[in-house]
Amino acid sequence: MFRKNTTHLQTSFFDIENQLSESKRKKIRESEEYSFYQLIFKKIKEEDFAVLYSENGSRPNSAVNIMVSAIILAYRKGWTIKELLKQIDFNLLIRRALGLNKMDDTAFCEATFFNFQNRLLKHFVKTGENLLETLFDGLTKEQLKKLKIKTDIQRSDSFMAMSNIRNYGRVQLLIEMLIRLYRILKKEDKERFKDMLQEYTKQTSGQYIYKLERMEIPRELEKLGQIYRKLHQALKNRYKEVEVFSLFERVYQENFTIVKNRATVKKNEELHSGILQSPDDIDATYRKKDKKIAKGQTKSKIGEDQKQIQSLF
Repeated sequence: MFRKNTTHLQTSFFDIENQLSESKRKKIRESEEYSFYQLIFKKIKEEDFAVLYSENGSRPNSAVNIMVSAIILAYRKGWTIKELLKQIDFNLLIRRALGLNKMDDTAFCEATFFNFQNRLLKHFVKTGENLLETLFDGLTKEQLKKLKIKTDIQRSDSFMAMSNIRNYGRVQLLIEMLIRLYRILKKEDKERFKDMLQEYTKQTSGQYIYKLERMEIPRELEKLGQIYRKLHQALKNRYKEVEVFSLFERVYQENFTIVKNRATVKKNEELHSGILQSPDDIDATYRKKDKKIAKGQTKSKIGEDQKQIQSLF
């Protein structure tokens, strides 16, 4: 259930700024982070993100304006999710940027942040609407001039932030599929591939990407490609009738191509909107059917929207 967050507008004696000297309060107000709070955080129309949540009587959502701002900051700073959460917990300026007035205010938990990013991506794939881009569309030049923004925040960051979400999601999907495949292997096969897969199987896919830096993603994809190739060659005859292996094979074929006996990561333009997004949500992915694009029982727009979706990969 969607609920707006207005706690950042509520002030008290125990606020962080009220515990500082006037000179330090002045430095905060002159900081890039405070400008971010004024320009981005306060301008977020949380109701635009209500489409991501159920209208039924479910639990209220975590603060949308905080999570959206955190996504943008993490992208711009090049932070891992681990570093982002550390900054939110202990960096006073980052907390100010996110409208967290007290030191004991909680932003969100790791799982909630992952889920929110997945909701954003699924909405984009389903409708072609980039809600982060919609946010930046609402920022006019007049507002920028009035606020005298000192940062280099650009509207294009919205699309790049969404692309960043997708890249992490792609790695997580590949790892999640490895974990599920390993679970169904016979005892002797588990022992055979234990060493090769242990860095993935000893934790969840989310925990793995928690510490993964953006610059490490290309190398990680290349590494996963070689693992997928070895497993596919070794197991295809023995497990070809097993559903989990069929999903593994599909993910392998959609994300990699064989060049000179080596699994090569497919380039952006080689991918299409029909690739599997989640092993738990097969029917929610787009697919080609009778030379038309379909999603479940509904039709999808093609053309420019499809090109946008493809460019995220």
